[in-house]
Amino acid sequence: MQKSISRQLSEFAVNLNYKDIPANVINEAKKFLYDSLGCAFGGSQTKDVEIVRNLYKRIGGSPEATIIGFGDKIPAINVTLVNSLMIRSLDFNDIYWKEDPSHPSDLIPAALSMGEFVNASMKEVIVAIVLAYEFEQRLSEFAIPGIRERKWHHATLTQFVSPIVAGKILGLNVDQMVNAIGINGSHNFTIGCPTAGKLTMTKNSVDPMAVQAGVFAALVAKDGFTGTEAVFEGKEGFMDCFGGWDYKEQKVSPLKKNGSNYDEWKWKTESLFTDLGNNFKILECSMKAFPTEALTHSHITATLKVVTKNNISYDQIESVTVTTIAKACDILFDIHKYRPETRETADHSLPYCIAVALVDHKITTESFTREKMTDPRVWEVIDKIKGIASTKFEEMFPEKQPSKVVIKTKGGKEYSEYLEYPKGDPREPMTNEDLENKFNALSSNLISSTRQKKIKEMILSCELASARDLMENLIIKK
Repeated sequence: MQKSISRQLSEFAVNLNYKDIPANVINEAKKFLYDSLGCAFGGSQTKDVEIVRNLYKRIGGSPEATIIGFGDKIPAINVTLVNSLMIRSLDFNDIYWKEDPSHPSDLIPAALSMGEFVNASMKEVIVAIVLAYEFEQRLSEFAIPGIRERKWHHATLTQFVSPIVAGKILGLNVDQMVNAIGINGSHNFTIGCPTAGKLTMTKNSVDPMAVQAGVFAALVAKDGFTGTEAVFEGKEGFMDCFGGWDYKEQKVSPLKKNGSNYDEWKWKTESLFTDLGNNFKILECSMKAFPTEALTHSHITATLKVVTKNNISYDQIESVTVTTIAKACDILFDIHKYRPETRETADHSLPYCIAVALVDHKITTESFTREKMTDPRVWEVIDKIKGIASTKFEEMFPEKQPSKVVIKTKGGKEYSEYLEYPKGDPREPMTNEDLENKFNALSSNLISSTRQKKIKEMILSCELASARDLMENLIIKK
């Protein structure tokens, strides 16, 4: 390899300018910013955000950047974690799922906090957001099988992207950016257990923590701190440690894995660079129509179609069969998912989500309140729901996210629905009206309809503003 992977990524990032980005890509970045800020307003009321925010308020420090909504001014590094956790905490932000899943919007707060810190224009912030999506999504196609399949969490990928996002705003040169990637890429590997079994607040925090660490890495790299350049392809680097790479020969060397879902583990290095700068990956990212784990969406959509189209009430149901892919059965139907005790487990429980859809004929943030989680109607139907893994569906994933839901009633009738992708997928995109409704629903108890409209208008024309202007307008006025 003539140049290291981190150097090639850095060269592209440093040289990308606002004028190089097509208008449709800029427009898409604004949409994801709007969607993410709505998620942040909704997430601002969660217990996990309250705990972290209160800690940083006690610590205090230089008033460098602003916590969304609350208006607290604290060090930009700490603002990054709070704001990222706010976007992430309801599991309602975007999703890209190929070999690995990712939520590129988790990285937006790195661009905003650094933008506010250095008084950058929103044009500069938009470029950083586009880079966040570009590299987070490309890394989701890099490992075969994905690192999630290897029992690691996708925050392991985010650690490489966050210093690029922060570094772009800070104006790092190529060498400094390489150092920032090497610094952060050496200490944010995240094991998979935060999203396995019984879930806790930790599930939503691991990606924001990798984003926060990337801001730190970019800041110290700017001041001359050095990091490992061959963090991807070098001896005991990312690829060597995860297997399927010969660091001596600098080439893919598939690792045989008998008994795994994949016969061999390897790397798709071309995924990082093919058509880089020509086809922007943000156009392939999905938005969420439901505040739930991404693999639930096709199944929730299919269930809602069945019950609303046929006017089926929960007490008429004899059984529900959900056909899905094997990894969805493993993640979403394990024993803990039939009796979720936390919001984090409930929004990753397909039986629970389907049960609520059967009872309420809708899924919203209110579907995961303590009151709803103790609704006896939900527990009346949840054990009637079972999942079946389909080899055929597995072959279709991730290009398609197939679902078949069959509902049998006590009267002996059978109803079914088959879908290949959910609402919010780029092939079935959320409309501007859908986005506005989502933003308004998430923020209605915090800001007036007049403020909601003002924020929307500002985001749609944000290239005329600075990061400080935007953040000031996100403060909830008491």
